[in-house]
Amino acid sequence: MRRMSAPQTSGQTTDTPVVAAARRAQTAAAALAPAPRSTRDAALEAIARALTDGTEAIVAVNADDIARARAAGTPESIVDRLTLTPERIERIAADVRDVVGLPDPVGQVQRGSTLPNGLELRQIRVPLGVVGIIYEARPNVTVDAAALCLKSGNAVLLRGSSSAHASNTALVAVLRDAVQEAGLPADVVQLVPGEGRESVTELMRARGLVDVLIPRGGASLIRTVVEGSTVPVIETGTGNCHVYIDEAADLDSALEILVNSKAQRPSVCNAAETVLVHAGIADTFLPRALDALTAAGVTVHGDDAWQKAGEAAGTKVLPAGEQDWAEEYLSYDIAAAVVPSLDAAVEHIRTWSSGHTEAVVTRDTAAARRFTALVDAAAVMVNASTRFTDGSQFGFGAEIGISTQKLHARGPMGLPELTSTKYVITGEGHVRG
Repeated sequence: MRRMSAPQTSGQTTDTPVVAAARRAQTAAAALAPAPRSTRDAALEAIARALTDGTEAIVAVNADDIARARAAGTPESIVDRLTLTPERIERIAADVRDVVGLPDPVGQVQRGSTLPNGLELRQIRVPLGVVGIIYEARPNVTVDAAALCLKSGNAVLLRGSSSAHASNTALVAVLRDAVQEAGLPADVVQLVPGEGRESVTELMRARGLVDVLIPRGGASLIRTVVEGSTVPVIETGTGNCHVYIDEAADLDSALEILVNSKAQRPSVCNAAETVLVHAGIADTFLPRALDALTAAGVTVHGDDAWQKAGEAAGTKVLPAGEQDWAEEYLSYDIAAAVVPSLDAAVEHIRTWSSGHTEAVVTRDTAAARRFTALVDAAAVMVNASTRFTDGSQFGFGAEIGISTQKLHARGPMGLPELTSTKYVITGEGHVRG
């Protein structure tokens, strides 16, 4: 099929910087696609070493981004996402090394057969081509995305937020040097030129040069990309995640799962934002939950039952309204309600869930099965924290994002989700009669 050329404005005779970068990515992708696994893995090893060796310089640059963010009044939950520490960089480098050890998706045969006429048919995985990533203040995404795209044979165009521009620039410089050291074109990894919205718009309109866009961030960013892009989009969604404590739950385990889901790292999309408790255990569980959540620094936004429990315990519970059920707090806040049954919990989740991750805590196998059958989400946890919805935790290495849509990919997106397929048909002079 003929590849479409990128659209140009009337009278435009030269490429803009964004279009020029996309053209370079397309050329680099063509060189990367046939590269053997050994070459791509060598580039990933070089990236991991370079990140470790460059930790001090990267942290110093990141500190400038953090200082500017705080001076601008950026919420601490966003500052946390922006922050790179030596420990986080080492974890990022370890994730890159994990990707090296993962199976190579490129060339995998999905299915194959010999047709009755003797033709040999194979469906194989192939790279998508040029992948654009539009993301907010999370410089770790710069490395995660580059590593996964490189392993799966794709060139990547990275468009992070202006708040992390210095950090992303430093990281991409490290990545490009490492890739080149391994003998691959540096342009398989590029930072999209420009910090203004016009560069995002150009990337979204580079149909024919960019094969797919993946937005990672808040609801506003994702909606903007989905609604404004002419390039195909894989939608990663927000995380309005719920924990349902069933009547048959082990209450000690339920407390641990609830606090971990909410407070282990509240600024991420797989953190819990709502807890639902079965009425049959509310009198026993709510006072314990309020103590545990308060000790973890969490503010509860509760319904009448939670407010009454708060009054009895001397703990302030803010009244919850519809805005709380819909909220992705990304902070030490949680919405809380008491429900009369598992089915009522499911109905609440169906109404307010973003389709990311939902959890049930119960010792009743039938209840767990009913919950998993009725809840429509990318991941459903049974007696486990919502925080496990993560490519690294699932054994995928780093992830490109968590898809909440249902076409092509759903849930944490690893290497296979960054490929498409093509059919290879081999004959011996076959012609169709």
